[in-house]
Amino acid sequence: MTKKVLVLPGDGIGPEIIAEAVKVLNLANSKYNLGLELVDGELGGAAIDKHGVPLADSTLALAREVDAVLLGAVGGPKWDTIDKSIRPERGLLKIRSELGLFANLRPAILYPQLADASSLKPEVVSGLDILIVRELTGGIYFGTPRDTIILDNGERKAFDTLPYSESEIRRIAKVGFDMARLRNQKLCSVDKANVLESSRLWREVVEEVAKDYPDVELSHMYVDNAAMQLVRAPKQFDVVVTDNLFGDILSDEASMLTGSIGMLPSASLDANNKGMYEPCHGSAPDIAGQGLANPLATILSVSMMLRYSFDQSQAAEAIEKAVSDVLDQGLRTGDIMSAGMRKVGTAEMGDAVVAALEKL
Repeated sequence: MTKKVLVLPGDGIGPEIIAEAVKVLNLANSKYNLGLELVDGELGGAAIDKHGVPLADSTLALAREVDAVLLGAVGGPKWDTIDKSIRPERGLLKIRSELGLFANLRPAILYPQLADASSLKPEVVSGLDILIVRELTGGIYFGTPRDTIILDNGERKAFDTLPYSESEIRRIAKVGFDMARLRNQKLCSVDKANVLESSRLWREVVEEVAKDYPDVELSHMYVDNAAMQLVRAPKQFDVVVTDNLFGDILSDEASMLTGSIGMLPSASLDANNKGMYEPCHGSAPDIAGQGLANPLATILSVSMMLRYSFDQSQAAEAIEKAVSDVLDQGLRTGDIMSAGMRKVGTAEMGDAVVAALEKL
């Protein structure tokens, strides 16, 4: 039975990195008889240019019909001055919300070949393997009311709302515990319960869920301490579960432990493991169109897609092995470049992964 993947290149470097990921996906599709059909669409600024909105109804309908979504990146200065209600990022938030993609999985794995590319000492980060489980459809990014108002004295005042319901916390906590159970049975829940009411509820609910997972060791950490510990002793973490805002910040911080945010894939899943897969980095408009972007995070996102949405672990592991083999060859894009390595561009890196995958 044919299964469909919606490909949304997006903006900036999105089309470049997606092109390389599609090369790898097409090879895996034929090599492992996956039966996948790829369809194209627009999201973000590309959708604004074509449809006048960052997520057209037709694209959303298609996203509901397919089995998985592969996304590049959205946004750029071209759309910075348009009405905030139709900025590219609103399309990204909308598709996450409309598809119910509440669980964002962000692995931060240091490939041994990139130990020298990390901003920390090799002995601090060698062997690093962290999974950040981020709640993705609640919290401050979606909370209302939110607005900028003019006070009586003429001063501007802006406000956002950080709401979380018990059910939202419970379902993401279960994902965190389930992932910990599959790994090293350690889960750290990150919050700000000493200050925020939403975090106090977060901690209470996580503690309640923990009763169903007696085999998993649960710890709690305030987000400011977690940020410090990530650079002090990152290998103390195995699985981290946290809210939308904190997860966004901490996963970007964790990316630098691995050498570059260009190495970090992600999966955003619904309750049935239908997902949207994208690199953790943004659209990098400053290097767009120059063939400089690192496509490996997007290629590794394809691997996550095959594993989580299509249950194709053999193909997923082959892609990961191909990436590792290419790094063994000494090929590096600029963001992970180190002495003695050979610098390559976006397409050459993608071609190298394809060649390595063909040999497996």
